[in-house]
Amino acid sequence: MRWRFSTLELILLLLVVASSGVAYAWVVYGDGGLIGATYALFSCMPILAFERRIIFRRLYRKVHGLATPGFLLSSIAVYFALVNVGFAAAGLLLRLAGHPGDMIPSLNVLLVALAISGPIIFVLRVRELLGRDVFLNLLTGRYRKPIQEERVFLFVDLAGSTSFAERFGDLKTQEYLGRLFATMADPVLRFGGSIDDYIGDAAVITWPFDRAIADAACIRCVFDILDQIDADAHRWRKEYGEVPSLRAALHGGTIVAAEIGVDKHKITYFGDTVNTTARLEGFCRTFDRQVLISSDLLRRMRLPGFVRSENLGEQEIKGRGQKLGVFALRVGGLTHGGVKYSAEANRVALPPS
Repeated sequence: MRWRFSTLELILLLLVVASSGVAYAWVVYGDGGLIGATYALFSCMPILAFERRIIFRRLYRKVHGLATPGFLLSSIAVYFALVNVGFAAAGLLLRLAGHPGDMIPSLNVLLVALAISGPIIFVLRVRELLGRDVFLNLLTGRYRKPIQEERVFLFVDLAGSTSFAERFGDLKTQEYLGRLFATMADPVLRFGGSIDDYIGDAAVITWPFDRAIADAACIRCVFDILDQIDADAHRWRKEYGEVPSLRAALHGGTIVAAEIGVDKHKITYFGDTVNTTARLEGFCRTFDRQVLISSDLLRRMRLPGFVRSENLGEQEIKGRGQKLGVFALRVGGLTHGGVKYSAEANRVALPPS
C-alpha cells in the first residue's frame, strides 16, 4: 500500500514532531536537542502510522467501529501502548549509538507525546472527512472564485439496490451501502483520487486530469475496487446474502470548479463533463457492461496490461450536441489481483478526434 501522505506533508509532519522534541528537551533539561527529537519522532510516529492505517489495520477498524465512549477509551489505551513501544525503541537506538537513553517514559513524557499527536491527528481526521484535495483547497481558498480546470470523473453505481432494500429494509440497506463505500476508500486513496459525493447508492470520484491518466490511475482504481469486493465475497454473502454488483463509468474534460455555501462550504463542479459521465454510466445497463469509458479519455492514456477494451461505437448522449465514442473495459488475457501484471502497456487504437 502506498504511503498516504504526499512527500511535502510527510516532511512537514516530521519537522513538527522533531521540533516539539527539541523544544521539550531544551525547556526541561536545557540541552539534548537531538535526543529529544529522536524520542519525539519514535513516540509520535507510531500513533500517526496507526491513524493512517499503515500499521495494525484490523485493530484500527475495530477501534473506529466502536461507539464514541468505547472509541475514546480504546484510542487512549492504544496511544499509550504505541508511545511506550516507540519510546523504548528510541532509548535502545540511543544506547546503541553510545548516548544515555531511558527505555521507559515518564508520565510527563507520555502526556507531552499525546498533546503533540492529538492536534496533528485531529487535522488529519478533518482532512480525511473532507478529502485531501478538498481540505487543502478549502484551506488555501483556491476555489473562492470559480476557475476552469481539467478533471476526470468516475461514477460508481450499485446495481440492484432497490431490490435489496425491498428484501432487507432501509436500515440494512444503509449499512450495506456504508460498508460498500468504505471498501472504495482505500483504492481511491491509493490511486490519488478523492470521493466528491455520495448520491443515493452511487459514489462520485474525481481526479485532476494529469493525476488520473498517469499510469492509468483512474482505470486501475476501478478494477482495484472490484478486486476488493471480489476478495471479500464470502463475507459479503455471509453478512448480506449477496456480493455487490457495480456499474462504473469514466470520462474527463474541462469543468468549472467553485467553492459554494456559507454555513457549510463545499467545492462543487459544473459542466458538460460531469453530466456526460452520469449519462455514460447509464449505458452500462443498456449494453450490459460493467465498466465504460469515453474514447475522449481513453485516447489520452495507455491501458494497463491486464485490461482489454471493446469498442461500442459512437453513442448519442442526451443533452450533448455531439456523439461520444464509448468503450467497455474488462479484465482479459492476464489475470488481475495478486498476479503479476504485464510489463507492456496496451495502447488502444482509436480513430483521430
